[in-house]
Amino acid sequence: MLLYLHIPYCDSKCHYCSFNSYTHKHNTQNRYMQSICIQLQYELERFKPSHNDIKTIFIGGGTPSTIDPSYYQDFFSIIKPYIDQNAEITAEANPNSATALWIKGMKALGVNRLSFGVQSFDDAKLHNLGRAHNKLQAIDAIKNAYAEGFEHISLDLIYNAKGDTKELLKKDIDTAFSLPIDHISAYELTIEEGTKFTNNDRQANDTLAFFVAQEIAKKGFNHYEISNFGTYQSRHNKGYWNLENYIGIGAGAVGFLNDTRLYPSTNIDGYIANPLHIKEERLTSKEILTEKIFLGLRSIIGIEISILPVHIRQKADFLVNSGKLTKSATHYYNKNFFLSDEIALYLMD
Repeated sequence: MLLYLHIPYCDSKCHYCSFNSYTHKHNTQNRYMQSICIQLQYELERFKPSHNDIKTIFIGGGTPSTIDPSYYQDFFSIIKPYIDQNAEITAEANPNSATALWIKGMKALGVNRLSFGVQSFDDAKLHNLGRAHNKLQAIDAIKNAYAEGFEHISLDLIYNAKGDTKELLKKDIDTAFSLPIDHISAYELTIEEGTKFTNNDRQANDTLAFFVAQEIAKKGFNHYEISNFGTYQSRHNKGYWNLENYIGIGAGAVGFLNDTRLYPSTNIDGYIANPLHIKEERLTSKEILTEKIFLGLRSIIGIEISILPVHIRQKADFLVNSGKLTKSATHYYNKNFFLSDEIALYLMD
């Protein structure tokens, strides 16, 4: 079982960000962190985990590093009996707010993996993206995490922003690999409705996706999902792609239990007022199959042959014979993650 905690606070709103995050609600932090504990107790009754059942925890956002570690103590006290002793516990962080003191405090709580929203080591690009940190802050934050004893450190990079070149991206990748990391998430910039960016802020250069993937792979990181690379592979991510049950805590989080999605309120004030107002969405067997196909093709998880109807197996076998998929005794695997959506649509048509 997995657990996701959403922290919807940010110091500033990046120009491309469409996540559920706020820059003007910091005065609600104390009440919000009390409300997540109320919801957590409720979800523990719903999901009924036993001792050591929770294998991974991911604290995302927003920006979890805007919350002082002391505010997380009650949450960890409640969940502690259910956490596996070898659990992967990740917190996202931004370089400008992940101070050495914050890093130390999170490690003391049991966090053992940090994921830094770096996006680039080019100061001009960071400014254009609306990031609140600079290159040196990003480097220092990662070094501080390593010095504090974090074995697993990840960073995010963005490509296909306006002005991106192979030279700039290679420099970003080279700088990333000069640091003590074991994971990179490389995301193509997408323009979402309601953000500051327009289509003019993105460039449609399909070759950059392949370039970034190849450059990261050259450094020895395995490409295990369309946007993820590492000598260490995030167990939490892989749990999502396997469609394992996961508890979703906080405003804008999502939970999943068997065949049902669970949606707490996205609004901070609404969530604080009633953290147990949770909408349910029952998925049909066809919708679950579709998700397993799309997620399996995007990653090394693959698609279990036994779950596929005969007509989809026939299409998959055709793709195997065409060199697009590979096949083991139990699974189909995708050879090119960047074609995953096209292959999935073909199989499901």
